[in-house]
Amino acid sequence: MLLALAVILLILAVIGGIAIHPLLFLIAILAVLVLFASRGRALF
Repeated sequence: MLLALAVILLILAVIGGIAIHPLLFLIAILAVLVLFASRGRALF
């Protein structure tokens, strides 16, 4: 669930573009953090 959410948010951020929507760039960073956090929980 979290992985799918992270991927969707990341795709939206890339489509929006950093220069046009800086807020979406922040969302992309958060999505990557969620991705790594979910992978960390899966490993442990």
